[in-house]
Amino acid sequence: MRLIEKVWFHQHPARYLLVPILLPISALFWLISSVRRLSFRYGLLTQTKPSLPVVVVGNIGVGGNGKTPVVLWLVECLKAHNINVGVISRGYGAKAPYYPYVVNEQSDATMVGDEPMMIFNRHQIPVVVDSDRNAAIEQLKTMSVELVISDDGLQHYKMARDLELIIVDGKRLFGNGLLLPAGPLRETTRRLKAVDHVIVNGNSTPLSCGNTPQHVMTLKAKHLINVATNEKVTLADFLLRSARVNACAGIGSPERFFTLLSTLGFSVIKQKSFNDHHGFQRRDFGDFEQNMPLLMTEKDAVKCQLFADNNWWYLPVDAEFNELSAKTLIESLLTLVSNEREQKEE
Repeated sequence: MRLIEKVWFHQHPARYLLVPILLPISALFWLISSVRRLSFRYGLLTQTKPSLPVVVVGNIGVGGNGKTPVVLWLVECLKAHNINVGVISRGYGAKAPYYPYVVNEQSDATMVGDEPMMIFNRHQIPVVVDSDRNAAIEQLKTMSVELVISDDGLQHYKMARDLELIIVDGKRLFGNGLLLPAGPLRETTRRLKAVDHVIVNGNSTPLSCGNTPQHVMTLKAKHLINVATNEKVTLADFLLRSARVNACAGIGSPERFFTLLSTLGFSVIKQKSFNDHHGFQRRDFGDFEQNMPLLMTEKDAVKCQLFADNNWWYLPVDAEFNELSAKTLIESLLTLVSNEREQKEE
């Protein structure tokens, strides 16, 4: 874990030195972001109204909140209701030959980013990568998409949106509560009161977010998939084979993954953390015992398929909600689609 993250989330003694130094920069960050947000609100900057309903799934802090599992859950539910759904993403670290770029079977994570590749692999739906999200939406419109889910983009105010969902890490919450770089927040917690739904990843005491509906999400795992061969094995069977494993994670909160493995019954002999969106290479794995299974996240696996050994496995996780929360969230999206269909018929 980087020192700055220890300062943000774990009250590292270095906070007494770093926070006073960084606070003036945080104040400037707040001023610039506030002026920009208000400029879009009052028409000083132009906000583009997309030609399709848009749902933003984002956060007010740095990564590791559980945003992508929510996107995957929404996509699965919408597909079950026969809704043609598409996803747009900035594609962190993407190096596509042109933009907007439509993810396909020939794409790889270095080209489109790990999260877009993971979403496409999981659901085989239209996924478009472009830092200009409005351009990505127009591309989806040509693909018979009825509703767009924006993977992140909460602070991309140039794009108007119909529904906003904020994901909060129920364990780390908002760290020291300060804005970047003195703290982990992109916006203050007041933003929670202005969105349509707040989703807490993991159990947490109720947040202070006014009348905004709150939902608790848990992450569940049922099986592991071999990175090299795509073999699928249930958790129970895998634990009978070998409960002793190595593990690595290049996500926003690697500790959450390692804790999950322990909760599931694995004994993690060696673990290694990487920065979020780390571009994995073969040499990153040289100090792992080759005869022991190596477990990783699904997001990391999409970057390792070309050089994976047969004992490398990834653990897919799925978001789960209670019945009332699931119904409320999906109905809000179905209403958007229904309204859009009615407008087209008029």
